[in-house]
Amino acid sequence: MFNKLRNSFIRNRYSIAVFALLNLACALCIALVAARIAYSETPGHLGLIWNLFLAWIPFMLAYIAHAISWRRIWLYLVIPIVALLWLIFFPNAPYMLTDLQDLTRTTNDAPLWYDVLIVVWCTWTGMLLGVISLYLMQDIIHRAFSRSAGWIFVFTISALSSFGIYIGRFVRLNSWNILLNPAETAMEILGVVIDPSMRLAAFTILYTFFFLFVYLLLYSFSHLLQEQNIKAQDSPEQMAATQPSNAQQE
Repeated sequence: MFNKLRNSFIRNRYSIAVFALLNLACALCIALVAARIAYSETPGHLGLIWNLFLAWIPFMLAYIAHAISWRRIWLYLVIPIVALLWLIFFPNAPYMLTDLQDLTRTTNDAPLWYDVLIVVWCTWTGMLLGVISLYLMQDIIHRAFSRSAGWIFVFTISALSSFGIYIGRFVRLNSWNILLNPAETAMEILGVVIDPSMRLAAFTILYTFFFLFVYLLLYSFSHLLQEQNIKAQDSPEQMAATQPSNAQQE
C-alpha cells in the first residue's frame, strides 16, 4: 500500500507541486489582504479574494474534465456540460489582470509598495489558474480530435475570454448573470456586439494578443525541459555510456 502511494506520488509529483503552490499562493494572498485590513481598518482589496475564488472555478472544472476524459463514454456525455460551465467562468481568471488598475486609486491606508505586492500577487495567481485550466482543456481537445483542433481551441477561447473580460469590466456583467438571467444577459451582450465601440475592439484585440503571449511563453517553457531530457538521452556521452552494457549483454 505504501509503495503504491509512493509510486503514485512520484508519477504525479509535478501536478501535485503545481496544485500545492497555487494553494499556497492563494493562502498568502488572503494573509496579505487580511494584514492590510487589520493595519488600515478598511476593507481594501477585499474584492481580490472573491475574484481569486472565481478564478478557481474554471481551474477545478478543467481538472475534473481532464480527469474523466480518459474514458470515452464520459468524453461525450459529461464533458460537454462541464466544458460549457468552464467557458462561462473561464474569463474570471484572466479578468484579474485588469485589477491592476486599482493601483491608480492611491490611498494613505497602507504603503503603496504593499498594495502593489498584493495586487500583483493576486492577479498573477489568477492568471496562472486560467493558463493551466486552458492547457488542460486543450489537452482534452488534442487527444479527442487533433493537435490542430487543440490550438484552434486555444486561439478561439483567448478571443472569447477577452471579449468576456470587457463585458465584465465595462458592461459590469458577470458569469452569474449568464446562469441566473440568461435571456436578459444575452440581449445585453447582443447589443454590445451589434453596436461595437473602438474601445471594445482595441481592448479585445490587445488583450487577446497579450494572453496568447503569456500562454505560448509558459507552454513553450513547460516543454523546454522535455526537449533537454530528450537531447540528453540522445547525446554522444549517453550513447557511449550505454554501449559497454550492451556489449556485456551480447
